[in-house]
Amino acid sequence: MTDTTPEHPDVGTLAIDHRCGRLGVVMGRTGPYVQLRPEGGGKEWDVPVGDVRSATTNDVLHLRVREINKLSESRW
Repeated sequence: MTDTTPEHPDVGTLAIDHRCGRLGVVMGRTGPYVQLRPEGGGKEWDVPVGDVRSATTNDVLHLRVREINKLSESRW
């Protein structure tokens, strides 16, 4: 049995850190924290369980479009 709820997404799935709106891959859980890592790799960060939830397809698309828009704005 896994402990998967909106507040406890599975390791390897995408989740949202509500404190800052960041998307990350769930790397694990330690005590009251979920560890997230950026999709492309990078430094993990801890998120209190109450501030994280599984990412929906719409969340993922929205955040990726936002990042692409930021990149295109910086080129002008």
